[in-house]
Amino acid sequence: MKTTLLDRIGYLHELGKQLQTDADFKTQIATAHIRNPFFVKEFVDQAVDGIVYQMLQKDLLLEWTSRYPLLQKDRTTKTIGIIMAGNIPLVGFHDFLCAYISGNNIRIKLSSKDETLFPALLEILFRIDTEASKSIKLVMKLEGFDAVIATGSNTSHNYFEYYFSKYPRLLRKNRNSVAVLNGNETDEELNLLADDIFMYFGLGCRNVSSLMIPNGYDVTRLFPHFENYNWFHDHNKYMNNYDYQRSILLLNRTEHLADDKIMLQQSEQISGPMSVLYYSYYENHEMLKAKLTENKDKLQCAVMRHELAQAIGFSSFIHFGTTQKPGLNDYADQIDTLLFVLEL
Repeated sequence: MKTTLLDRIGYLHELGKQLQTDADFKTQIATAHIRNPFFVKEFVDQAVDGIVYQMLQKDLLLEWTSRYPLLQKDRTTKTIGIIMAGNIPLVGFHDFLCAYISGNNIRIKLSSKDETLFPALLEILFRIDTEASKSIKLVMKLEGFDAVIATGSNTSHNYFEYYFSKYPRLLRKNRNSVAVLNGNETDEELNLLADDIFMYFGLGCRNVSSLMIPNGYDVTRLFPHFENYNWFHDHNKYMNNYDYQRSILLLNRTEHLADDKIMLQQSEQISGPMSVLYYSYYENHEMLKAKLTENKDKLQCAVMRHELAQAIGFSSFIHFGTTQKPGLNDYADQIDTLLFVLEL
């Protein structure tokens, strides 16, 4: 029997409740770091909580779907292929959600970096929506699809463009996020900035990888606000990256600042290696707005205070501490994924 939109909203809400209580799923969370050392329990818990509280609450789902009249109309069922990234836990969930809520068939190719959490999530959904296993399949190779959503590196993006050139497609490549400071930030805001930088070890496209700061700003004042992440010292994989990047900077005599878990390097680049945070200076608001405009196609998020965003006329900013808390309307690359699948 074909499910209705209200059915699917109900199933998703129930999924959110069971993700918090299901014993098998909790086991997968506790052991995810064995397959992927960067999937530590603290960060997997945060990813799951984000999905549960930002995406699977019934009132949020009802409000979100009410913006799309096409959801209420009869449409031909399509098969959506989804190639998921694996840089952070369950990073492809929102793409899946858009395909599922639209009532389409789904074929999912998982990343080798995240092969256990999503299947465990689907097992719970299949118990709730007993028809879903007929329309949702995990596959090793995408075949028999009508459209594709794929997320990967800049290199894989070129491959995707070639391989999927005959199909409707939504393809994403590397993006990063910046934080713009003006010196008026409170201690609490700078503590929250640490979350934007360090959560998921900085591996997400929504993680802040670069700072834009006013001339004369003492960037070392940030180090005390990073202390909540001192536990990174005990993470071998991260610290191996830190030691490697520090060695390169020292061998090349590249000027930088460092504490024992992150290095700050002056650079106009947006995307840097793990454990390195870039920073660049701006002289005035005009220069700052020009820098943001110049890099708009590289940016996923721009974090700043409301007063600064108003001063430079920049509307698409977000608040400190929210980069890794995307909601239903926070579409990757600012492309409406749900509208994409509805208009096929």
